[in-house]
Amino acid sequence: MIPMGLRERKKAQTRQLIAETAWRLFADRGFERVTVAEVARLADVAPATVFNYFPTKEDLFYSRLEAFGARLLEAVAAREPGEPVLAAFRRQLLESGGLLASVEAGDAQALQRLRTVNQVIAASPALQARERQTIAGTADALAGLLVAEGGDAADQVGAQAAANALLGVQRALIDFTRRRVLAGDDPARLAAEVRQRAEAAFALLEHGLGGYAPRPPG
Repeated sequence: MIPMGLRERKKAQTRQLIAETAWRLFADRGFERVTVAEVARLADVAPATVFNYFPTKEDLFYSRLEAFGARLLEAVAAREPGEPVLAAFRRQLLESGGLLASVEAGDAQALQRLRTVNQVIAASPALQARERQTIAGTADALAGLLVAEGGDAADQVGAQAAANALLGVQRALIDFTRRRVLAGDDPARLAAEVRQRAEAAFALLEHGLGGYAPRPPG
């Protein structure tokens, strides 16, 4: 990998600062009540700079999800020769604790942010659509990565099916977490249950769908 130059590092740091500032505000107060001008002021940049990196507020809101998708792709691309894509993807997904890990550790502020973010998304069809678009974009990028590697993944249809199955696990876990958070279920056990559901979902992919869900008799 070519080392990042000073200019590129500064741009990456500015982008990260803006994204983290915006997400903290969104998580504390909701999407509609935060302005781009406020994000710019707290990040100590001009509003035009914010728009240079993030053309819309939705881009700001989902910057963390996009960054997480990029880390998933990096983990797959950096896996050791002979390691299946499922193993690398599962390891990265399960090792990324995020807000749930902080909630599990007893962080009350993280719990409030988790609730606020999921309430905001649940109330906004536009944000839900953007969430689906972001995950679909990661799936397309993963399929492209696999095709570029060649070998068994050179088939575009197979690579697309595999990528969508893997990203489907992430999407299912997001939906599961959101339902549980909005229902007011015990947050202390949620992180462990999400990990359990994730392992079960990956086991399903690993062993295949051939015998899955036969229709019950009667």
